[in-house]
Amino acid sequence: MTKKPGREVKNLLYEQVARIGKAVSSPKRLELIEILCQGEKKVEELAAAADISVKLTSAHLKELKAARLVEGRREGKNIFYRVVDAQVADLWVMLRALAEERLLELQAAMRDLVTRPGELAAMNGKDLLAQAKRGEVLVLDVRPSDEYETAHLPYARSIPLAELKSRLEEISADKPVVAYCRGPFCLMAKEAVEWLNRKGRRAVRLESGVAEWRAQGLPLAVDD
Repeated sequence: MTKKPGREVKNLLYEQVARIGKAVSSPKRLELIEILCQGEKKVEELAAAADISVKLTSAHLKELKAARLVEGRREGKNIFYRVVDAQVADLWVMLRALAEERLLELQAAMRDLVTRPGELAAMNGKDLLAQAKRGEVLVLDVRPSDEYETAHLPYARSIPLAELKSRLEEISADKPVVAYCRGPFCLMAKEAVEWLNRKGRRAVRLESGVAEWRAQGLPLAVDD
């Protein structure tokens, strides 16, 4: 069968776009993108966060680099990786939101993350900002401190999950707490909220992380 004029060019165009699809077709590569949306990381840190070997992490990063989704920089013996720009974070947020809208299995899995009524923050981003600015609510960032320093929600206080038990006295029982971490799939905020409620604090979980917050056009803060 004779190919139509221009077919080879069209095939090439679709093949190039498909490189992005192939790069994000792995669940672990998606998780690495989500982690890198929080800020740059070393291979060893990414491997620990994604619970896979350094060797496998490096292989996944190679695929993401080939698709121009992540890039690395060398500092001494270490290579630090990051997403190339905010569009990659937006792609992750869009893919996750589309999957949640279309896939019943994902919807069911997301419902399983909520262990009690009222666990999720009901307010929208602008309302949360206004309340935090007035000091009516404590916005708690439970991610590692280096991720907080890269970018965080305005007025948020950094208390990493690993430090929460030793710093409980910093969280007043008189003020409601809204805790967040890396986004809807991250379990750090869920764990923090469950523990804080057992300790007599009024805590709820914000599903959005910095990538979702940015995608909604809401402002972020950066530590100087």
